[in-house]
Amino acid sequence: IVSYDSDASKDCRDLFINQANSEEIGRSQVKLLSEMIGGKGEVAILSATANATNQNTWIEFMKDELGKPEYAEMKLVKVAYGDDDDQKSFQETQGLLQAYPDLKGIISPTTVGISAAARYISGSKYKGEVVLTGLGTPNQMRQFVKDGTVQKFALWNPKDLGYLASYAAAALASGQITGAEGEVLKAGRLGERTIGKDGEIILGPPFVFDKANIDQFDF
Repeated sequence: IVSYDSDASKDCRDLFINQANSEEIGRSQVKLLSEMIGGKGEVAILSATANATNQNTWIEFMKDELGKPEYAEMKLVKVAYGDDDDQKSFQETQGLLQAYPDLKGIISPTTVGISAAARYISGSKYKGEVVLTGLGTPNQMRQFVKDGTVQKFALWNPKDLGYLASYAAAALASGQITGAEGEVLKAGRLGERTIGKDGEIILGPPFVFDKANIDQFDF
């Protein structure tokens, strides 16, 4: 039994195919934003709810990443919460931009938040001035990428996730692997993946969407 995307109890399956680990998500968001703002300036985070475990875990890794010497010229000025509500996220974006006139970038690691923030920025004087990135889906972000509001954002490639899960199931069924920690799965065009603790296989770093590739995806 192979679970993917969302895990079952580890006692009920042999392998879990995870999109990306929390540390990689958090750190990669900072790297992505840093590339687009030249590694300097005030930045903010627009999260979901203040008690969202996944969001808080990612944000802790973002803060840790921002503490590294290479980000010395980037300053986190605020973590705002849109409660995964479209209108509140829209208003929080407006509030951030008014409160911090020197803001250079916003990370919104929530699909509701990033689309609401993009909607506000797209119709404001901040379009082209303030960089927005985060986690979103291609269909909700397509218009904002094409109109120049957002250069790049991330999530994961569901085709690759399904592909990896299929290879894992085939290898498990044929006896090539047993699901033990440390075993290596050969996953076709994705290369090799090492099975981690509790039968977890990580797809890899988040997938970055931009103007060049966004039309290849429909979800």
